[in-house]
Amino acid sequence: MPAIIKIKSEDLNPAFIHDLQEQYGSKAELEIRVQPEAAEILSEDAFWRIIELLDWSKEGDDAAVIEPVIATLAELPISFIYQFADKFSEKLYHLDTKAHATAYNKEADEFISVDDFLYVRVCVVANGRAFYEDILSNPSKMFDLSFEPLLYVAWDAYKRKTSKEWDYIPAYNFETFSNKAGWQ
Repeated sequence: MPAIIKIKSEDLNPAFIHDLQEQYGSKAELEIRVQPEAAEILSEDAFWRIIELLDWSKEGDDAAVIEPVIATLAELPISFIYQFADKFSEKLYHLDTKAHATAYNKEADEFISVDDFLYVRVCVVANGRAFYEDILSNPSKMFDLSFEPLLYVAWDAYKRKTSKEWDYIPAYNFETFSNKAGWQ
């Protein structure tokens, strides 16, 4: 039978995990949902302010364009890097619709490159909040420009801050065709 268990992160320890395995079996599937403290939430406005740091004066050198975003994220608490990735994944997920794909590629019913459509959605976010909201509500305005490098800024910031590899799955699956309702 499913159970909901609430525990503070400070109380999570090997003994607690052992007790869970004893109670539910070592093969039980666990879902951990973290509710950050209110003071540690990256706001929607803060997310978009970070996106605005993209340095388009360096267009043609993608690493230079994204560097201010990576540098800023790397200076924030690690929880903000995760939250940035979650908010970014949410934006990409909401653009993952048949209407947006069809406007981007008129043959979307026959063939669509899942990677290309993802990178186009990344470009929509890279163009800022007003642009994103306009495209989100007006799929017919979707275009064929891409900006893949923004997809990896949270990973790069995390590695810069911690010297560890990014091993995190964001809150929303942003891969093309993940938004099932958007493709009906």
